[in-house]
Amino acid sequence: MKILRFILYGLAGWCMEILWTGFGSLLSGDITMHAWTSMWMFLIYGLAIFMEPIHDVIRRWPILIRGGIYAVLILIVEFCTGSILRLTIGSCPWYYDRGITIQGITRLDYAPYWFIAGLLFEKFHDELIKIHNISKESTI
Repeated sequence: MKILRFILYGLAGWCMEILWTGFGSLLSGDITMHAWTSMWMFLIYGLAIFMEPIHDVIRRWPILIRGGIYAVLILIVEFCTGSILRLTIGSCPWYYDRGITIQGITRLDYAPYWFIAGLLFEKFHDELIKIHNISKESTI
């Protein structure tokens, strides 16, 4: 079940990134809404599975605290995975040349977006739990 959830998080992240970059293209005047991602991003978004235990612990905390925790964790994971990719393959699939960046790998002013993304993944996790519980009930 964990491998399936990893795959679902990877796919959900890919979809979010395609929507984000496509919408960004539209705002930049590209009416074709050109969007992009990287194959590496599937694996990186799949790492959201490791946020499930954190979500389980902080589930009842105020939304601002939960979102803040997710934003910080995502920024840390973004920096670590980007650094690892840069060291191992010589390149990072993303490069930030604007905003408040750390080595072009992490953009600190994106924290509000990661805040929202973390809360979206939290809801996605809740839905995965519901689906899992329904499938358990149907086998009884």
